Amino acid sequence: MAHTDHPTTKGQAWFCTTGLPSDIIIEVEDMTFHLHKFPLMSKSRKLHEMITEQETNASNSKIQKLTERDNDCDGDEEIEEEEEDQQYCISLPDFPGGSETFETAAKFCYGVKIELSSLNVAPLRCAGEYLEMTEEYSEDNLISKTERFLSQTVLKSIKDSIRTLNSCKNILPLAETLGIVQRCIDAVAVRASAADPSLFGWPVNDHGPGNGVEVNTRRKGANRGGSMDSWFEELGHLSLPLFKRLISAMKGRDLSSEVIESCLMYYAKKYIPGISRSSRKTLSSSIPSENEQRELLETVITNLPEETSSRTSTATRILFGLLRTANILNASEVARAALERKIGSQLEQATLDDLLIPSYSYLNETLYDVSCVERILGYFLNGLEQRSTARNQGEEENISVRSTVLMLVGKLIDGYLSEIASDNNLLPEKFCELAVALPDQARLFDDGLYRAVDVYLKAHPWISEAQREQICGVMDCQKLTLEACTHAAQNERLPLRAVVQVLFFEQLQLRQVIAGTLMVADVAPGEIPRQSIMDDGEGGEQEETTGVVGVARALEGSSTWRKTVRDNQVLRLDMDSMRTRVHELERECSTMKKAIQKIDKVGKHGSNGSSEGGGGWRKKLGCKFKTQVCDSHEPTVVEARKGRGHRHQHQQ
Repeated sequence: MAHTDHPTTKGQAWFCTTGLPSDIIIEVEDMTFHLHKFPLMSKSRKLHEMITEQETNASNSKIQKLTERDNDCDGDEEIEEEEEDQQYCISLPDFPGGSETFETAAKFCYGVKIELSSLNVAPLRCAGEYLEMTEEYSEDNLISKTERFLSQTVLKSIKDSIRTLNSCKNILPLAETLGIVQRCIDAVAVRASAADPSLFGWPVNDHGPGNGVEVNTRRKGANRGGSMDSWFEELGHLSLPLFKRLISAMKGRDLSSEVIESCLMYYAKKYIPGISRSSRKTLSSSIPSENEQRELLETVITNLPEETSSRTSTATRILFGLLRTANILNASEVARAALERKIGSQLEQATLDDLLIPSYSYLNETLYDVSCVERILGYFLNGLEQRSTARNQGEEENISVRSTVLMLVGKLIDGYLSEIASDNNLLPEKFCELAVALPDQARLFDDGLYRAVDVYLKAHPWISEAQREQICGVMDCQKLTLEACTHAAQNERLPLRAVVQVLFFEQLQLRQVIAGTLMVADVAPGEIPRQSIMDDGEGGEQEETTGVVGVARALEGSSTWRKTVRDNQVLRLDMDSMRTRVHELERECSTMKKAIQKIDKVGKHGSNGSSEGGGGWRKKLGCKFKTQVCDSHEPTVVEARKGRGHRHQHQQ
């Protein structure tokens, strides 16, 4: 087409005005193109053959008409007029890329300069193949032009490769045959594996992963994998089949697990609502159907790497979001088990809010899915045991880190027990199973466990005495602090046996405190000043200096020592009063033992939960403790997470 040509569109018709009337009409989808046969035939072998065929048919028809009108001169003139006005019509119903792509290909045939991009290069490459616009037929044709752009521009950039891959979804049969799809997938996998993993900022936060990636890319000035500042957004436009193939290729390249996990999480958040609690909306304007969401979710879960070097609370939070969504969508048991195992491997990064998974099954009467948390805890403990076995076989692992992780999970589970303890439908057996699932070294003190026990007993006043003792049996009275022991000794909800144990171990703790204090008070006087004076070396001039320093230190030490002696005298008086208190506790404990023996002789009497098991036994045993309600005790023992506790009380 010359520079004076002006292609125009009128309704569903496309005209090329060159000063000459169009002699061929090509129909693509619902668009009609009024063109000229010579420019098209010069570039496309297929159009050349189709136009030639129509011209041959027209010539045969002309010969036939001439034969019929040999003796009619006027008929010859009519035939010549028909030939001048004749337009050939060609229909291309299955043209790859549709009318828009054909329009660009037609402009190329007319010699108009076209702008190739990552979005139109694949359809134009397929159009060139369809129209047979090869280099052998015409120099610098459409196929060679698009192939150069693909190899030299598109496949060198992750972002452009994903865009081109996405543009293939409507031309898949031909694009697959030409290898465009596989080449784009391989290019993304290769470029991503060659890039620095630190550029792919985990976590995929609520604002999308692009923020972290953009910041890291700009800060480091890296461009090793092409333009990577926003290719996550392009990834979200892929159809699920293409996305599956891309992830499979990434895993085949041994790509960093953080990169694969980031891609999966972003894709899931784009199309599945409810994964993030802070944002219930999807990043996509169109929400897939429930079956499509289930298929997508299972694909994401199946492809999640088992181990990742980067374990953050945000990553764990998103995993819990996937688990809640899997329960809502009723995903397969295999997918949910894989997700629970993944969460169990990094349970120390979870928060209490993460563990509060609502129970979506009609089979569970409890408010929260306790069985799910129990399974996750089991996966966590199995993982610790396996890592411990590997360490014994030669792998080095920091034991203190392992203990810290175990204690973090212990604190987390104690908080979870306190939350679910107020559920009226939580059975005592279920509570005990979860409480004793952790090993002893997971808890330095059992104060948190005691709080959960107290909340459970308060919320379940109807349970039997045997069940109360079963509930209290999950905690170790020896691991309660003095503050918790003091509270437990006055707790009317605890059974008699538990209170006796608490009093006994409280007495032992007081004895240990007294013994340690007396050892400090019995330090021989004069040791510290004497060591200060005799610390200096020997020698001529050094002896004089040493003598002066020694006298100064002795004077200073003597004044300090007199103050220490006075403090010790005050301390001894305090110890005397503490001894008196201990003797009183021993007498009270002895009285309680005798009373218990009398009760055992008489036999068990009174119904479960009667006043005999509540405050009556205190009067019989002559205990002088003041009754005190658990909730009014010090906040450090019983009122942690006060706001959440009030919420559960209202729910009762």
